[in-house]
Amino acid sequence: MSELAIVKTVFLSAPPDHVWKFLTEKERLATWFYEAGADITGPGDFHLVRNSLGREGEKQIWGEVLEYDPPRKLVHTFTHGGLSNVVTTCTWTLTGMEGGTILRLEHTGFENLDSGGFDMAGNHDKGWDEFFVRLRHVTR
Repeated sequence: MSELAIVKTVFLSAPPDHVWKFLTEKERLATWFYEAGADITGPGDFHLVRNSLGREGEKQIWGEVLEYDPPRKLVHTFTHGGLSNVVTTCTWTLTGMEGGTILRLEHTGFENLDSGGFDMAGNHDKGWDEFFVRLRHVTR
């Protein structure tokens, strides 16, 4: 089976060290994605919690940070109940340019689902688009 990879590139008008904070700091993650249980400060386990009314604090996403190279690269596993606990991988690469940061996300591993991998990759592709609209707004 072919690899089902989501690849996104986002141009942000902020320097990499500023964008990095929105990938790793608990409160800043909450402004565009989900709140982390704690700041992500290096390799090890992490989890993100819901921050919507009525479901605050509920574990939503969890994984393990595999590579932590501020403010250039963050690699972590990524799973949740909807993925039937199948582990996917997110690789975030930040490249500083005059005027801001090119943020690249590669989210892989959907082909490891027993069924529905294509649909699940499509759902996550759409979700990342929606979250990146928020990220562009909050990193200004």
